[in-house]
Amino acid sequence: MRLTRTILPCVAVLLVFVAVACGEDRADVRIGSKSFTESVILGEIATHLVRDTGLSVEHRREIVGTRILWQALLAGQLDAYPEYTGTLIQEILAGQSIENDDALSEALAEVGIVMVGPLGFNNTYAMGMLKDNARRLNVMSVSDLRKHPDLSFGFSNEFMARGDGWPGLSKTYGLTPANVRGLNHDLAYRSIVDGTLDVIDIYTTDAEIEEYGLAMLEDDLHYFPRYDAVFLVRDDIEPTALNALRKLSGSISQSRMVAMNARVKLHGEPETVVGAEFVTEELGVETEIEVLTLGQRLMHTTLDHLTLVGISLGAAILIAIPLGVVSAMKPGPGQVIIGACGIVQTIPSLALLVILMKPVRWAGADGFAAPAIVALFLYSLLPIVRNTATGITNVSATLRESATALGLGAGARMKLVELPLASPMILAGIKTSAVINVGFATLGALIGAGGYGQPIMTGIRLDDYRLILEGAVPAALLALMVQGLFELAERLLVPRGLRIRVAH
Repeated sequence: MRLTRTILPCVAVLLVFVAVACGEDRADVRIGSKSFTESVILGEIATHLVRDTGLSVEHRREIVGTRILWQALLAGQLDAYPEYTGTLIQEILAGQSIENDDALSEALAEVGIVMVGPLGFNNTYAMGMLKDNARRLNVMSVSDLRKHPDLSFGFSNEFMARGDGWPGLSKTYGLTPANVRGLNHDLAYRSIVDGTLDVIDIYTTDAEIEEYGLAMLEDDLHYFPRYDAVFLVRDDIEPTALNALRKLSGSISQSRMVAMNARVKLHGEPETVVGAEFVTEELGVETEIEVLTLGQRLMHTTLDHLTLVGISLGAAILIAIPLGVVSAMKPGPGQVIIGACGIVQTIPSLALLVILMKPVRWAGADGFAAPAIVALFLYSLLPIVRNTATGITNVSATLRESATALGLGAGARMKLVELPLASPMILAGIKTSAVINVGFATLGALIGAGGYGQPIMTGIRLDDYRLILEGAVPAALLALMVQGLFELAERLLVPRGLRIRVAH
């Protein structure tokens, strides 16, 4: 069978190439950070400190979701990341009745985590409004919001669901606004400035508070606890790395953190530069600053993206074509197979990524790319399975009868007649999966898998359209290249007679 003889070896070579080209030795220490500016800066500060000890360090930036980072730390995918005491007590370790930092340290030690800090500043939640609106409506405290249920509220998606977030806040204050929505934290600032939103959740060290003229409403019922910044560190981390991170205890004042946030968020300075200057000025650690050029960044993100797309698509081709053959030959089980693949398509991308993280860890896979690859593999199955089954089913009964009359058995008929005739449909399914895969792979950045989604996420966070385009344009170009490659593959793999018939 011409199609199988050509595609499957190519896929095997692709998988080997991607594994060799993209394989990297694991760093001695892996540091994570959340998807907001302050966390990334703290991650860079920690990276500089640990690198000064001579250890190799990898910083997995802008991972979405507190729980994802926490589970990655417990599983050993990360060695350290910055967190806040209020989040630990109210969200991660909720229900353990932790009353002070000593009790918190003991609870963390029971699961193999060391708490370094507090670092020196408290970044608590607050409700924010434009000062002019707050004065006009006479809203000075959170309780005053009860008088204005018609206001539009917008909160970060995580705040909408977490234990110390909106559910508890609305209950404590008796708030019942008619319009509450979840959105990206950085987009909320733009929305309140342009008048789309009236009230948002803010972090008290956000540089945008002063820049955009926001008023922090008084938490008059004292709902929010202190959110002292700390570092969570695995107790099996390299001792020299732990000692380096301990230098951060009490070293960062509230005003210094606000100033560092402003330098990055408002003035466009790289987090790595701001972090390096801090460790030099405050801790006396000289460090080299590596700011990648556009070309270097593109090479790195392209390699990450090709890893995600290449492995997931290659595996999907190897699995989906046989599943499509089974679906065509056995209609009953085939409906179940196609139905199962269709159900996967209905699961939201981020939800599937998060759902897969635990099973992938249990299977022994390391790193953040594995869940993204499995998710992309699952999303790639349906077009290939369906097109393979449809292409085989559409082979005319006359041709099948002719092949049988020539003495061909079922296997030989499938190999020599049905699959070659179905090859245009099969390639069309693979092409569809490949193009979709390139786009979906950008979502891998949400869990730290890298790729073109990384500059897109950073650009959204920093309101920098150049960074957004740095990820979006190459992703679009890669999709076009994939489309072109499969058009070429069709000319090479589909028999000439079929190409002529399809062209007509």
